[in-house]
Amino acid sequence: MKFNTKTIHGGQENTDPAYNSVMPPIYQTSTYSQSTPGGHKGFEYSRSGNPTRAALERSLASIENGEFGMAFGSGLAAIDAVMKLFKPGDEIVSTNDLYGGSYRLFTSIFENLGIKFHFIGMQEAENIEAYINENTKLIWVETPTNPMMNIIDIEAAAKIAKKHNVLLAVDNTFATPYLQQPLDLGADIVMHSATKYLGGHSDVVMGGLIVKDKALADKLYFIQNASGGVCGPQDSFLVLRGIKTLHLRMQRHCENGEKVARFLKEHAGVAKVNWPGFDDHPNHDIAKKQMNGFGGMISFSTTEGTAESAIKILENLKVFTLAESLGGVESLAGHPASMTHASIPKEEREKTGVVDSLIRLSVGIEDGDDLVEDLKQALG
Repeated sequence: MKFNTKTIHGGQENTDPAYNSVMPPIYQTSTYSQSTPGGHKGFEYSRSGNPTRAALERSLASIENGEFGMAFGSGLAAIDAVMKLFKPGDEIVSTNDLYGGSYRLFTSIFENLGIKFHFIGMQEAENIEAYINENTKLIWVETPTNPMMNIIDIEAAAKIAKKHNVLLAVDNTFATPYLQQPLDLGADIVMHSATKYLGGHSDVVMGGLIVKDKALADKLYFIQNASGGVCGPQDSFLVLRGIKTLHLRMQRHCENGEKVARFLKEHAGVAKVNWPGFDDHPNHDIAKKQMNGFGGMISFSTTEGTAESAIKILENLKVFTLAESLGGVESLAGHPASMTHASIPKEEREKTGVVDSLIRLSVGIEDGDDLVEDLKQALG
């Protein structure tokens, strides 16, 4: 199957053996009757497995060209499961420009448990190698990064990981499997905040992991069950439904993203626009090579360079909604320094470009001209 067909049919054969319903049923149950102790039809308790969640997990594996999918109660619960693969003394090399919640989880939870993190710029992939030693167990990559839209060469990072026998995990939330498929580029683990583009309608919180290797999958399934950070059947149903229109939505997100990015680049009130589709964007050539488009995520700073100038714009927007999160059908705007990245110390934020005047846009699927007009009036 090609991708657009996989979003609708991938892993979804015979999802309802009882009545052959076209959509998988919502199995809103905590437990399942057994004919004899251990005699069941594959499900015994819904933390361990639920038919609706299983259908979603097969879909996640399909669209990422993986073999095994796991769904969690949030993106952070999925990342948490990955971190539990490691023990005190292990080291992880991470992108330094990353989602604030990931940074908080790494530094406030897992550093206290004895795992050491190196946060580094990865625009030049060879920089990664200098931080790898005998204790390194994982390279954690976000690309495009949140919110600076930096591009990291997944294939080059995978070669370094293989050379040193460490795992490579890629947060693919911003790109989605519509735009890039990290497992095909050599990654071992793909992570999604399915809250975002996969769900696509700002009505569910969920995370996902996808892998190819069975031994790694077995470890993660054990952690999923033992730690219990799973999603419910209703949420599984909503994300499965969202995935069925992912290809259509992403096409419009990309079209509108380009229109908005090009408008902002020409506006006198805008100092810098971060969008991988520009020829002068750092690693634009890598983005062209590993992505099938440039997405609907954009960040920009104001020419005034102050928090006040950014907040004024955000308060004046009418079509864009001032809110956390991203990836829904509606356009959202946010202030990373005080919202999504507030948990990162100011000094560390600003090293990566997350200054107080930075605005992040999640460009939705409304009429692109209306989005441009809204930004035009807000910028003044």
